[in-house]
Amino acid sequence: MSGKTPFSPSKPRRRGSDPEYDSQAAYRAALAALVNSKSRPFAIGGRVPMDPNHLTLFFRSQSGISHSLDFPIDVDVDMPPALDVLIAACLPHPSASGYAENETLFYPPALPLTATLELANHPILEAVRNTLFPALPVGHYLTAVRDKLEIWPKGNGITIQSRPLDNRVATVLVTLPVRFRGGSLVVRSLDGMEEKFIGRGGKGGDLEWAAFLSDCDYEIQPVRSGCRVTISYAVQVKSFGPAGVQPDPLINPSDQFLDLLSPVLNMSRGRRIAFYLTGEYGVNPGEVLAESLVPSLKGGDSILYHALKLYKLAPELRWTAGGYIWAVDQTVEFANEAAESPTASVARQPLSVLSGARLPPIRGPFSSASEPGEDEVDDLRHRVLKSGAVPINDTDIVIVSDIVTFPGVIAKERVPFVSALGEIEKLVVNVLLVVFVP
Repeated sequence: MSGKTPFSPSKPRRRGSDPEYDSQAAYRAALAALVNSKSRPFAIGGRVPMDPNHLTLFFRSQSGISHSLDFPIDVDVDMPPALDVLIAACLPHPSASGYAENETLFYPPALPLTATLELANHPILEAVRNTLFPALPVGHYLTAVRDKLEIWPKGNGITIQSRPLDNRVATVLVTLPVRFRGGSLVVRSLDGMEEKFIGRGGKGGDLEWAAFLSDCDYEIQPVRSGCRVTISYAVQVKSFGPAGVQPDPLINPSDQFLDLLSPVLNMSRGRRIAFYLTGEYGVNPGEVLAESLVPSLKGGDSILYHALKLYKLAPELRWTAGGYIWAVDQTVEFANEAAESPTASVARQPLSVLSGARLPPIRGPFSSASEPGEDEVDDLRHRVLKSGAVPINDTDIVIVSDIVTFPGVIAKERVPFVSALGEIEKLVVNVLLVVFVP
């Protein structure tokens, strides 16, 4: 027998056994989950005040007889005959695995169905836009189209609803005032996150609704008593602005305006002509492209853009200043290079003065109305060229204001920058609507 003492390794120190470490780790995990959920909301729910006595559902049975169903309803107290007819007219969802006391049902889409509930009378779509689509561009709107009516009776089986194949971006699920218990709505996102909406069981006084993105799966858990009745709506994004290959505008240019535009286009064949915009849009050309203004065009700018689209032309918006123009895919990135420029110490004039009398400088705390010296002009020209702009005279663009007097006020946007003396200045930038006429 060996006299050596067997090696007995000491137990490793586990960081997880430290209560303070565990608390910090749990805190970080909770924060990470909260931030992740906040950054990517995929479902939202709420209630809107509505008297259920003002809600009526009109439908047609399989035999072709029309019926009306009044609310509120409590099937455990009194089962309305019209609800029996509605249930008989419905079809079962595809069966899922397992056994259920009752099948989940949906009303056939081929049969007519009308409800006195109008989503346009409630701010549901506005809440959906603010929560699920906060970055929806100006000129784009959400519309809702009634999808289907579904009935979830007591003891229903759990049926995961298949994702629709239409062009919806979200689904709104409205719970009608029919009393029930259980039947919670469970929504799962594409990345596996889950939201559960327990609800109030169809109690009167408020109309419950939930909305979720189109790439989500959802299910209704078993109803323990009563009956859950829902109407779903397909939420779609519509653009009523001039943007897009096939614009769907709310306005149409008048025949007189088109008659005035037609000879100009005919005599401009083979040319690239440009018009100054006249509206004020309050954007920073150093941060956004001029093309981003398209959905926000207003006044005569919008009318002209719509008219050019009607002639199957491809107008584009581009930034311009002081006789220079930026490409359609460029912002006005005016670099602060005081240390590099040999004449930067005197570069305090706004860019608008480069074009002389054609674009007078804006008077204000960040610009000067005095005539720039030669050094100032050279420094500004150096900065503009370095930002990617090119002289308009070196392009094939013909600005109409160079041919005739341009009426109205030319739109002026401003780009803040730090001058060579460390003071904040603002460059005055204009917008050109450029179009090639084949």
